[in-house]
Amino acid sequence: MTGKVYLIGAGPGDAELITLKAIKALQLADVLLVDDLVNRELLQHAPQARVVEVGKRGGCKSTPQHFINRMMIALAEQGQTVARLKGGDPFLFGRGGEEMQALQAAGIRVEIIPGITSGMAVPASIGIPITHREYTHGVTFVTGHTQNGHSPNWHALAASGTTLVIYMGMKHLAAIVHELLDAGLRANMLAAAIQHGTLPQQRHVISPLYMLPMAVQQQGLSSPAIIVVGDAVSLAQHTAAALPSQLPLPTVLAVAA
Repeated sequence: MTGKVYLIGAGPGDAELITLKAIKALQLADVLLVDDLVNRELLQHAPQARVVEVGKRGGCKSTPQHFINRMMIALAEQGQTVARLKGGDPFLFGRGGEEMQALQAAGIRVEIIPGITSGMAVPASIGIPITHREYTHGVTFVTGHTQNGHSPNWHALAASGTTLVIYMGMKHLAAIVHELLDAGLRANMLAAAIQHGTLPQQRHVISPLYMLPMAVQQQGLSSPAIIVVGDAVSLAQHTAAALPSQLPLPTVLAVAA
């Protein structure tokens, strides 16, 4: 009998931010295919399963997507229950849609188990509500890294009037900020970069938009990180933050570990 594949969202990082349904699916699995950013503490929920690392991260050696697709199909055809454990939510910049299509085309049963995406959880972890009636009418999730190398339409995004939550944008942060300023966003609009969100090693910096690349560089932040741009960033919690000494005050409002 052909097996089944679960496409599971592992959440933003903190091992406690995974759903009960996801844990139940992990307990059923014969094999786990685990992404690079998944918290390894989650593997305790599937001690019976064989673990296969299929890490994918920008700038690092990655497992090709077509290989992952073929592996899921082959394992399911052997009658095994496969848990494909993906960071965040599998359908938000996680290529879960492509994996679902490949499985469906091969006649494999597939179930999607949503996860908490980092674009919601990570800003919330420092007190940024990505929507707020007094600050913004909506939120836009966008990736700073596209498959064909083309940039998103930053002018259209700037004109949307929404909070911008940018995934995979650290490598091109200076260019992104330049495009947003060129598109008309205020230079003093607040922005945040948050690295290792929801984990003990989380660090963040908050500054006016035009200063964000310098603040990130001086504080040594890097990927994986979420970038948030919008007036709602002003609600971030600064109680435990210290001001960096190298940056002119008050341009960078906060940097915290």
